[in-house]
Amino acid sequence: MSRDHELTVDFAACDGHGLCAELLPERIALDEWGYPVLRDSAVPGPLLAHARRAVAACPVLALRLRPARRGEGPRTG
Repeated sequence: MSRDHELTVDFAACDGHGLCAELLPERIALDEWGYPVLRDSAVPGPLLAHARRAVAACPVLALRLRPARRGEGPRTG
């Protein structure tokens, strides 16, 4: 899969509102406490607009989107 952009979550800032999962269910699920679980941090071009909307809607700015670095492998943890 192309790694055009990558999602990250600042769990220290996240309050578990769950809006991100509503706006980007293709990449974000919620755990049993309502906190986001990234199904895949890679955001390909077709999902980029949805990802940007989810990032912008986060009430505590805990969801972030950054360009993927070339040659970077999948992130863990």
